[in-house]
Amino acid sequence: MRLLSIASGSSGNCIYVGDDTTHILIDAGISGKRIEAGLNSIGVSGKDLDAVFVTHEHIDHISGIGVLSRKYDVPIYATNGTIAGISTTRSVGDIDDQLYQVIHKNENITVGGLLIKAVPISHDAAEPVCYTITNGKSHAAIATDMGCYSEEIVENLKGMDAILLEANHDVNMLQVGPYPYYLKQRILGNKGHLSNETAGKLLCELLHDDLKYVLLGHLSKENNLPQLAHEAVRLEITMGETPYQANDFDITVASRSEPTKLLEF
Repeated sequence: MRLLSIASGSSGNCIYVGDDTTHILIDAGISGKRIEAGLNSIGVSGKDLDAVFVTHEHIDHISGIGVLSRKYDVPIYATNGTIAGISTTRSVGDIDDQLYQVIHKNENITVGGLLIKAVPISHDAAEPVCYTITNGKSHAAIATDMGCYSEEIVENLKGMDAILLEANHDVNMLQVGPYPYYLKQRILGNKGHLSNETAGKLLCELLHDDLKYVLLGHLSKENNLPQLAHEAVRLEITMGETPYQANDFDITVASRSEPTKLLEF
């Protein structure tokens, strides 16, 4: 399998996952032009897409989905709540209702050679999910926009070869930063976003000998720095109650504006 973060951050999110025969996107929260350029960088085109899976209806996850759907007639998989949210977001434009494919929490969906599972998460959206993807041999997970994590999430994210995990904010930067109080409370709440330290604690529960890649994603532009996220997560691993050290794993930070290196596993 292959995984490419085309963009991951509070200003837009779009992740490619695929193999030799099947190509999907998790979210399309950037322009169609940027999505196409990211796909082209790995020899894939928008016309090759088999599906777009949407985590939730916030604009940084759906802003480019209308353009993709109109240009390529690509099916859009999302929960009922997310579809309702997309349908009322005028900036997305018209989407043919027949392109929507309703998925349910904890349901497994087969698209080509991939099996995708929607796992419910805690976020201030209508019916948000994260996704695990497998082709039967390799396993990946895209898990962002969570105010907290549950045992259900831990169990579903175990055994991955590659994980893109949210490390949204540094708590101190957020607390002393310019955001209004209500927004700070939203981000810090159980339906907000994972801090660097909380991401590290979750990751400690997912580590195993065959974990090949960890991408830290959905960083806040105002309340985080790539170096802070990277070091905070590494410190949680090294200081945590696991048999591992941070250097045992390939841990990198997904860029907000540029595609990452292509991960193959």
